[in-house]
Amino acid sequence: MRPFLLLASRAEDAAADEEYRSLLRHGGLHPDELVRVRLEAGSVADLDPADYAGVIIGGSPFTVSDRHKSSVQRRVEADLGVIVDEILRRDLPMLALCYGVGIVGARTGGVVDATYGEETSAAEIRLTPEGAVDPLLAGLPAGFQAYVGHKEAVTVLPPRATVLATSPTCPVQMYRLGRHGYVTQFHPEMDLASVITRIEVYRDSGYFDAAEMAAVIDRVTRADVSAAHHLVRAFVLRYRGAAVQRVDAELLAG
Repeated sequence: MRPFLLLASRAEDAAADEEYRSLLRHGGLHPDELVRVRLEAGSVADLDPADYAGVIIGGSPFTVSDRHKSSVQRRVEADLGVIVDEILRRDLPMLALCYGVGIVGARTGGVVDATYGEETSAAEIRLTPEGAVDPLLAGLPAGFQAYVGHKEAVTVLPPRATVLATSPTCPVQMYRLGRHGYVTQFHPEMDLASVITRIEVYRDSGYFDAAEMAAVIDRVTRADVSAAHHLVRAFVLRYRGAAVQRVDAELLAG
């Protein structure tokens, strides 16, 4: 069975490792089933996404709409852009989380800017009618909580994208391109342990007022984001070594 691939770009080891562990936990994966490539550490010019069961693009402290970018950020964006082009051209399985909204959105003709940024919190996510019938979202309630924390979001959707989930403060919380390209603004992989790690690591990075860190931790602790984790597991089940059509039918049958 082919493994899944995580394309990560967090230079901070604590946040990077917790992201990887959370995907293993909620995807029901063993470490040899999820290959992690840390893009900030070097180029991946020869990587072929078709070698993997599916590609997960992790979150990042990088922001696509930044005016001033480091050389590392520019290289990561360029490498991810080439990989995303290939994934979408071949309609390969992809789950792009948070930073993926900026990468995929900007690469495919959408508008990504700071209009709908959200401080670190648990957002109220609602499925659209299209999301309610999407096979990857089968089993999710119509409304659920999920952790968010981002400085940019999609303001104008890419052409041919389908909105699958929304929220009161961010109109595009999830969309699909093609049949198998999924992009989320919220973090389905993030549980309490991982969100607290990121709060501590990125306390001075502008996702919230650093002086209010204790209050931020308190509000995320009171949230129940367990339903959101279903999305990670559903992605793994749908694309793990089985015909897409057969697994779609099993998920829809519930």
